[in-house]
Amino acid sequence: MAEFICLFGKDSAAIVIKQPKKSPLFLRMIVLVFAMVCGLYICSVCLKQFGYVNLQSSQLVQTSPIDSHSLRFVTRIHYPKPQTFNRDECGHNPVRYFAILSMQRSGSGWFETLLNSHNNVSSNGEIFSVLDRRKNISSIIQTLDRVYNLDWFTSASKNECSAAIGFKWMLNQGLMVNHKEIVDYFNRRGVSAIFLFRRNPLRRMVSVLANSYDRYAKLLNGTHKSHVHSPEEADALSRYKPVINSTSLIHDLQETENSAAKALEYFNTTRHIVVFYEDLITNQTTLKQVQEFLNIPVKDLSSRQVKIHRGDLSDHIKNWEDINKTLNGTEYEKYLRADY
Repeated sequence: MAEFICLFGKDSAAIVIKQPKKSPLFLRMIVLVFAMVCGLYICSVCLKQFGYVNLQSSQLVQTSPIDSHSLRFVTRIHYPKPQTFNRDECGHNPVRYFAILSMQRSGSGWFETLLNSHNNVSSNGEIFSVLDRRKNISSIIQTLDRVYNLDWFTSASKNECSAAIGFKWMLNQGLMVNHKEIVDYFNRRGVSAIFLFRRNPLRRMVSVLANSYDRYAKLLNGTHKSHVHSPEEADALSRYKPVINSTSLIHDLQETENSAAKALEYFNTTRHIVVFYEDLITNQTTLKQVQEFLNIPVKDLSSRQVKIHRGDLSDHIKNWEDINKTLNGTEYEKYLRADY
């Protein structure tokens, strides 16, 4: 940069060298660049705070087991004051709220038993299976308030010293119909949502049909069981091979995927994660991530439930040749293969 030389005095003996003044335009450019960099950084941080990105049904099965962005959220803690009992010395212990959002026969019962094996977690079952509890949004809110105030009692309730309290909620039990009010409630009360889906909806379809059949057939000594606790019981139930409607199969698979994608879209603004049943079976770290999401001490979790339909799907579908022919060459061909 050029320098200015100034002469002072009569004899010009004093020489002062001055740097030129910096251009105001140059300074403004520096400020503008700094502001732009800060703005980009702030935007990137804010984008990471949203829960799960909106998914189309075709993308749903490709997503990672757990949305890592949601793990950066800080869970809100609560200090419930139940009306039906006294928390005693645990009154100062914080509680987190959660809900397992799923579909029937997606492994939610098994997943819930895993969570309930944690001595600080109380997950209270499928409470909205009873129609009166979901007949309108008022009854839904009243039920939710009872659960999160620790005034809901089941065999899983740990009452005084629960660190995380929740339940499982099927998408078709008033959840989707009243999603706006429920999303508002979740955000207002700090309820974390755990989405549990199956990567392979064809396997879920087999489970749905077999369970529906057993409601009437009662294959286990005249009793109906949706979940079993021994290999013998599992083998007895798996002997029944349902016939799947091949004509509507592709449409039915699309509807299942669309329902899951729509639920994620509706609850995108909530704090949530997405867990897949298959990953719970094959990935040992998935349960650890769920516990970290709930901000509870990480422990080894276990369940007495035994999987009913094991092995290749061809062993569990009576009209397998029709199903194989229907799905071969389509985007759903991947569901024909065993995935765990």
